[in-house]
Amino acid sequence: MKECKKSNNSLENELFKSVYEKTPDYIKEMELVKIDDKGEISFTLKKEHLKPYDKDTNPEGLNLEEWFANYEKEAKVSTAGIRGPQNILFPQDTRFPINLIGIILATLAKAIVATEKYPDKKIVKVAGCEVRYNSEMFLDAIARVQAAKGIKTLVPKDRKTIPIWLASFLAFKLDLLGGEYITSSHGISVKNATKDLNSQGSQYLPEESMEFVEKIREIFDYTDKNGSYEIKLAASNNPLIDESVMTELNDGVDLYVEYLKSGVAKDINLNKIKNFNSKIVIENVGGSAYRTLSRVLSKLGIDGKFDWFNTEEDPFFHSIGKYDTTPKGEKAFYDYSVDATVLAKKSDGTKYFPVIETMHYDKKLENYPIGTAVLITDPDHDRLTIAQTESIDRIEELKKLGIDYIKLDNKKILTVFTANQAFLMLFDFWAKQLKKENLWDKHPRFMIKTTASALSWDEWAANNNVKVVNVPVGFKEIANIMKKVELKLKNNPEKEVIIDDVFGNPVNLGINPRLLFGGEESGGMIMGTEDLIESLHGRHAIAMREKSATEAIIVASALISDLSESKTLLSQYLYRVFEDNKIIGRFDTRVDIAYYNESEPDIEKLKLSKIAGEAMRTKNDMFYLSLAIANKNKKISIDDIKKILNDKFNSDGLKFDSLKSIKFVGDGTYLEFADKYIEIRPSGTDAKTKAYGGGMNKADIEKFAAILGNYSGERTPLHCSLISKDDYENCKAKAMEDYLAFVDKDANNEPFVIPEYDF
Repeated sequence: MKECKKSNNSLENELFKSVYEKTPDYIKEMELVKIDDKGEISFTLKKEHLKPYDKDTNPEGLNLEEWFANYEKEAKVSTAGIRGPQNILFPQDTRFPINLIGIILATLAKAIVATEKYPDKKIVKVAGCEVRYNSEMFLDAIARVQAAKGIKTLVPKDRKTIPIWLASFLAFKLDLLGGEYITSSHGISVKNATKDLNSQGSQYLPEESMEFVEKIREIFDYTDKNGSYEIKLAASNNPLIDESVMTELNDGVDLYVEYLKSGVAKDINLNKIKNFNSKIVIENVGGSAYRTLSRVLSKLGIDGKFDWFNTEEDPFFHSIGKYDTTPKGEKAFYDYSVDATVLAKKSDGTKYFPVIETMHYDKKLENYPIGTAVLITDPDHDRLTIAQTESIDRIEELKKLGIDYIKLDNKKILTVFTANQAFLMLFDFWAKQLKKENLWDKHPRFMIKTTASALSWDEWAANNNVKVVNVPVGFKEIANIMKKVELKLKNNPEKEVIIDDVFGNPVNLGINPRLLFGGEESGGMIMGTEDLIESLHGRHAIAMREKSATEAIIVASALISDLSESKTLLSQYLYRVFEDNKIIGRFDTRVDIAYYNESEPDIEKLKLSKIAGEAMRTKNDMFYLSLAIANKNKKISIDDIKKILNDKFNSDGLKFDSLKSIKFVGDGTYLEFADKYIEIRPSGTDAKTKAYGGGMNKADIEKFAAILGNYSGERTPLHCSLISKDDYENCKAKAMEDYLAFVDKDANNEPFVIPEYDF
């Protein structure tokens, strides 16, 4: 039997020990797929595998039917790939949502869909991963399954890491059928996921996911009827698993640098950075961004302006975000993820950044001067958090601006900007750069943002004659709008482009518009280019389909360099942006409510906790969602909704008299007030509720978000009297209909044509 893995890191060792002890012997002994055999292999999926394990009656049971039911449920709503925890020591453990068997089945199903759509065609996809546990194994399995079905897969040499945005970029630039990428973004270490990329380089929309989900169902039906189903994996060195193309392309870095130079890496930005006489720190969480980003910065001639933290690749993420006690003080391994913006409260009620605390900046930054910027990126290198050291004398000014901070010592603090604050500065600066180059007025400008992002973005846009398209959370939603715009540009280049946002408002983007910015409050952003981006075979795009921390880092570095000339801090620049653009809604907040400990190593306990948590999440969601759907269908007035909410929450100190509207926005309920907004959104990937707020008073929006987000969702008598039982129970289905109608309107469904590849 395989022995427990050992680590030099004591906290990681505790994780390994806990996982090992909680894994049953039959899982430890299982080797259904001999993945270590690098030759051609196959395994037989049996009818017994579909049913639960029973030592006496079904010793071969893997309970794949239950795995599939959960997988299908997530595929319908997932905002960022189909995520979940895995058994980091025994990856064939099908009790976990992410496991080797499941990844093979999903890959096979996608391959079948592809070969049926494109018979007798040369199908080429790209595959990559970051640094998480078992990612290289999963990548190997994906490539081998695809090769066995005749699909060519481009992979980095030796299956090394690349960022999600590079895989996405190559899928579009090389006109591939799509790609597979293994990551769970900034999620906890034991989580993993597959992000399915379509031919645009965009993440699958739910209807695309359901195509291959149906194929898995067909495989299971066949297995159940006939007793077995054989699945083949090609040899690891099969010629259809191609490292040579990625090697020749320098993993796509050279093409990507060329693309950057047409956008954010113009000389007007690069020269600023080259003249910077200090250092910018890049915090490279997990280590995997370094391999690609260092090459990009070198190609741009600016690599000498940066210092790096954590360049070694580590699936435990250098212990960042990891604790040996839970938020409730219980003695257990707990992972806050690697999202640097996560805020928590200590027992005395004071706020703190649990992830950033584990980065030990009190020591790492002690010899850096005040004004040093820290750019924090996650393992798949698509998100960015911006921080900067300041004098402790600045605290009162920061409080007025709503900027949170960490005390480093008696003289120095670290300001930590939310993505809402950081990205406002970045697109404001980029707009100024475009104006300096006399490019601004050559095209109408627009931006795409998620509803959960800042009100300040909308206010800035209104002041700068930039149109805004609001969409649900998830970068695939931003990409979907891009494709709609591109279809209109292609078919009617002389006409005004009009796009509906998720609020139901038609937004006139003007004639031949250009994207200034696309982004979301969770730290992902992209910038557009002046000329449409062209693929090798002539497709055109207004911007790339995945958020990129590299783009954000280049613009941020240019801004930091520019401000250094006048010794201006980022927080001072933010204030200037607020003032210059007459922004009123200057504050934002996000409250994450997790209903269970994701780090729980006992999968059966984890499953039960998650199921209970999902029920709590859904109950909270339906309380507000049912109001929004009933209001849309004119079954209840806004005054009735005010009465329901005042009746429930007045005792908590909340007043709803200034509520103007309540709307379903694709994945959450949006409450618009005269002075703020609050959005309550159930996580699409976990048993969590996310509550967002933006407005004029930080304490006010924090209070609203915390109370509404944490509410149990229990229906009050007034709620029951004004919302019928049928309307309440059917609100989720009605909401899904509305979401799909939004996605489908003006959708760019042009079929992908496989070109003649020269590789």
